[in-house]
Amino acid sequence: MSVASVYPHYVTKAEKKGRTKAEVDEIIQWLTGYTPRRLQTQLDKGTDFETFFEKAPKMNPDRSLITGVICGVRVEDIEEPTMREIRYLDKLVDELARGKKMEKILRTP
Repeated sequence: MSVASVYPHYVTKAEKKGRTKAEVDEIIQWLTGYTPRRLQTQLDKGTDFETFFEKAPKMNPDRSLITGVICGVRVEDIEEPTMREIRYLDKLVDELARGKKMEKILRTP
């Protein structure tokens, strides 16, 4: 499954709750280290999630601070690496849609 096929759903979910595409992009960039231009390139290429995370410039080490339940599963208990990264992203977008402040979402001290 490509990131580009899911990305519009992330944006729609955020916008329905009064948040912005720019905030979704900020979350993705924080998680992966992609610049805005490189993120757009990955979306344009239709990169699949596995490649998207494998080729990420710098996965944020603080992503391990992301905990909680998404789709009925605790994110910290997911063993398959790609699925865990996808669920990290899902969790961050959920937090955005629920109105959490960006500082909290991005685990800023």
